[in-house]
Amino acid sequence: MAINKTNMQAIHDALITDLQRRLFADYNKRTDEFQLRDEDYDRAQSALVDRILNVNNMRDINELLLEYSDLFTEFDFFTVGTVDGTLNYVFSLLLVQYIDN
Repeated sequence: MAINKTNMQAIHDALITDLQRRLFADYNKRTDEFQLRDEDYDRAQSALVDRILNVNNMRDINELLLEYSDLFTEFDFFTVGTVDGTLNYVFSLLLVQYIDN
């Protein structure tokens, strides 16, 4: 499914906001497990943003969400991992972003 550039920018923004929030929460959960440093977190954030900025269609978004599936709860993972789940996830992010603005 092709997405025009204006809509893709809005999707990129929404994905960055949500996945960075999830990565931050995951990072804070794991500091007791591993000896994570701020540099590790910064590298993970940079890699995440780079990966998000390279998605161009719904298939790419689905692959991204599967790649970062550890950031989702088990229920979210089963929902987001499907094509329909990916579409619903993206729509919900955009709706939240629209309501907040």
